[in-house]
Amino acid sequence: MSVVDHSAIELSPRISEADVADYVALLKPRVMSLVIFTALVGLVIAPVHIHPVMVFTSILCIAVGAGASGALNMWYDADIDALMSRTANRPIPRGRITPSEALTFGMTLAFFSVMTLGVLVNWVAGGLLAFTIFFYVVIYTMALKRWTAQNIVIGGAAGALPPVVAWAAATGSLSVEPLLLFLIIFFWTPPHFWALALFRSDDYARAGVPMLPVTAGPDATRLQILLYTVVLVAVALAPWPLGYFDAIYGVTSLVLGTGMLALAINVFRLREGREASRATRRLFAFSILYLFALFATLLIEVVIRAVAPSIW
Repeated sequence: MSVVDHSAIELSPRISEADVADYVALLKPRVMSLVIFTALVGLVIAPVHIHPVMVFTSILCIAVGAGASGALNMWYDADIDALMSRTANRPIPRGRITPSEALTFGMTLAFFSVMTLGVLVNWVAGGLLAFTIFFYVVIYTMALKRWTAQNIVIGGAAGALPPVVAWAAATGSLSVEPLLLFLIIFFWTPPHFWALALFRSDDYARAGVPMLPVTAGPDATRLQILLYTVVLVAVALAPWPLGYFDAIYGVTSLVLGTGMLALAINVFRLREGREASRATRRLFAFSILYLFALFATLLIEVVIRAVAPSIW
């Protein structure tokens, strides 16, 4: 009769079940794609020539830094992720990756992304990237997310910093233009995420996350969405009359802002039944298009200026 040493089994190292797809999921690729795009805009509109290799290095480091933030966020939030239907299939709640593996992965990516950007590009950009990761992981994830309904408002600063980091990578300094991009993303974040929170409020309540619909109710959230949208539309339009961005951007901002405001008004008006749910989902979906199209317009302006400077 054989004797099984259970203590030896318990102490033996766990064989990871993770594959490449699980580690990619830790990076929050959808969030990363937005980070890459907004950072690219910040890099391209900078009034300096930057070598393509430096462009690639800067964008790669910013992307990896964003991925590190996502991995560390999932490490810390594994307990509440398991309680929410939207996040229950993430690698840690599913048992594909252990929290310690996610922590090691995230810290490694954070270290190398900051050091590479600092050494190969410049330390202004490297320092800003380090601050962005710190703000998202420590200030937002650890300090704000579970304790205040203003988590998205304050924590949104981290998501608004990539174009600022990219501008610093190109110029080694800061200026008004990247700060305008920062403000656009900063004021875009609350209506975007509160629209999501309205039709996911049960998820957040079950996990004990104090999102605004949970703590203040849906009607107060609808009012805040409308107020922030008004500010967003004004902030996004302001760079045109101030002379920082050109007419194509200005007209696009005006058209997109009108659509965004109309949808926010609908969310405020429609408060019950399927129509209310449909209104919030439409605003959430359109907000993604809004930010993408607004930033894409800046890229188009740069291309037109380069290809046909005589008509500018």
